[in-house]
Amino acid sequence: MDYLCAKILTHRSIFMEKIKIGITIGDINGIGLEVILKTICDKRILTRCTPIIYGSSKVVSYHKNIVQLDFQFHPIRSADQAEDDKINVVNCWTENVNITLGKYSEFSGKYAQIALEQAVSELKMGYIDALVTAPINKKAMQMAGFPFPGHTEYLTEALGSAESVMMMIADTLRIGLITNHLPLSKVAEQITIERVLTKIKIMNETLRIDFGIEKPTLAVLGLNPHAGDDDALGMEESEIIRPAIVAAKEAGILAMGPFSADGFFGSAAYRKYDGILAMYHDQGLIPFKTLSFGNGVNYTAGLAAVRTSPDHGTAYDIAGKNMAEHDSFRTAMYLAADIARNRDEYTEMHADALNKNRKKVLKVEEGDYIE
Repeated sequence: MDYLCAKILTHRSIFMEKIKIGITIGDINGIGLEVILKTICDKRILTRCTPIIYGSSKVVSYHKNIVQLDFQFHPIRSADQAEDDKINVVNCWTENVNITLGKYSEFSGKYAQIALEQAVSELKMGYIDALVTAPINKKAMQMAGFPFPGHTEYLTEALGSAESVMMMIADTLRIGLITNHLPLSKVAEQITIERVLTKIKIMNETLRIDFGIEKPTLAVLGLNPHAGDDDALGMEESEIIRPAIVAAKEAGILAMGPFSADGFFGSAAYRKYDGILAMYHDQGLIPFKTLSFGNGVNYTAGLAAVRTSPDHGTAYDIAGKNMAEHDSFRTAMYLAADIARNRDEYTEMHADALNKNRKKVLKVEEGDYIE
């Protein structure tokens, strides 16, 4: 059975329903709520999904005054009370919160975590169909006792996945990472044949199921300069990365490489592939943000549920100034809705095929097959 298909067979049918998208407010001292409110006030959003903000009505009202937008929201205690054609706000706490715009704090981390945990809990219960997370500050989260490097690692554990792939998406440019938020000094020890092969498989199935690409092509980058230059600059390519690619090809995956990262992007070879796997964070994100900053989406592949986020951070320097652009967050909302529908359609199609196959092996008394 397909790697992701096994995880989404229980996904609630939403093919004929409006998608319910949970939105976590992120760091209350950053631009998260500004880009959220600017996005969901666009009437086109309400025609495609039902937005459900996880946070606090008081905090939402505070940021609403900053963006100076005229709209009403519907306060609720849980997403199962959400109403279509309304901007729903789940009150995850009731106490007053001290907002210090442009500065990280233990409190901004604490309330970002509270909102995230309730949203994920309700995602697992099926109250929402997808999750879009506003930016958090890693230092603030650490101060609040959050034991994960970021959203990706937390969601991978919370949703019961052994592995996931952090992907950056901008139209047809899709870059995944073998390692995520690691110091550069620790990257090489995390590059193993098993890990590279697992990430290739996850990305392949993600492109098939979530993005509807029947036979995706994958490019895998090398770890070292010039992809090792025939072992002159490192052995990881020949001893680890290339064997993983060979194993992927034997499994029927169109994986190629390893490619030297600088030449691969410099020559625009990235345009020939449906997906690209980079070995570490900056190897993938520097070219991605150079090519598409402000329009990209962070997507966590390999999870049992859909999660996207914008491609930017908390932007403390412009928080509270009504200057933040919301293009990336809007794209993250649209992508979450599209992937949720793609998964539902994939499940429906394969369920029909499974039922047809079952009928063909059922014999009636006369010995004929039921068609």
